[in-house]
Amino acid sequence: MFSAFKLSRPQISIFHSSSSPASVTALQLLNAAASGPYPPSKEGAPPLAFNLEVVENQPPTSDQLRTILSYLPGTSSLDSFVSAHYAVDAKPTSTSGLAKLAAQEPRALKWPIVVNWMDGKAAVGDVEGVKKLLEDLRKQRDAEE
Repeated sequence: MFSAFKLSRPQISIFHSSSSPASVTALQLLNAAASGPYPPSKEGAPPLAFNLEVVENQPPTSDQLRTILSYLPGTSSLDSFVSAHYAVDAKPTSTSGLAKLAAQEPRALKWPIVVNWMDGKAAVGDVEGVKKLLEDLRKQRDAEE
């Protein structure tokens, strides 16, 4: 009867590239946080409750990129998604241009791209950003926010 009042679990997506060490580490962190004690150093702590969607070797769409860009902290730009290790002839000037570049050359993107769709937070190419997303979920779980 009151099922509409139940809190839904956060939806976390990781756009994952198995050739990226940062992406592999981020996926391991997410899986560990969902299946084991979190934080791992606190024995007996419950796992974090979230739904994890793993999108393998496929970049976000233009619409997803637009949304993710709005979730990034500070003054973020499309450059936030482009790898510094990849020479790009012309930097994309729109999310559709970035999506096209990523589809043609996945190595041009910073991996992983991790998004908490429910809380409007994201981390791009940064394991520390993923740790912050997980810590934010822990604070919500433990009623510290």
